Amino acid sequence: MDVEDADFKPLTAEQAQQLRDANPEPSPWWVIVAQVVAGLVVAGIAWVWTGRPVAGVSALYGALAVAIPAALFVRGAMRGTQAGHPSAAMLRFFVWELIKLALTVAFLAAAPWVIGDLSWLAMLAGIVAAMKMYWVALVVRPRLLNRI
Repeated sequence: MDVEDADFKPLTAEQAQQLRDANPEPSPWWVIVAQVVAGLVVAGIAWVWTGRPVAGVSALYGALAVAIPAALFVRGAMRGTQAGHPSAAMLRFFVWELIKLALTVAFLAAAPWVIGDLSWLAMLAGIVAAMKMYWVALVVRPRLLNRI
């Protein structure tokens, strides 16, 4: 018997429930909301800074090109997570991640046609702001790192 095995004590059902109650699962939807809010903030800054409304629209479009596919990913990947086989859950995760990436690329490829006189720099700022919300989620929720 290994030393690590000797230190391991399985939890009772009651202890496991207390642990779950003390550490509730955070909702991934607040990250999506933060991405949209960050996009709105960057859009406002871009509009005011350049004096061109199209810069604000471009920045918001960039943030939405990240947030909308992420929202679809969360909806698709989280569906049916309570029951099912773990390998099916992993497959569902990877399929929805692929869909998310493909939709993001499609949004970005369509940008010049959707927004006339697109401001590429403002759109990039919106993309970066929305993507940084994943890092903000880790900083705001440091307890998640302790669980890993």
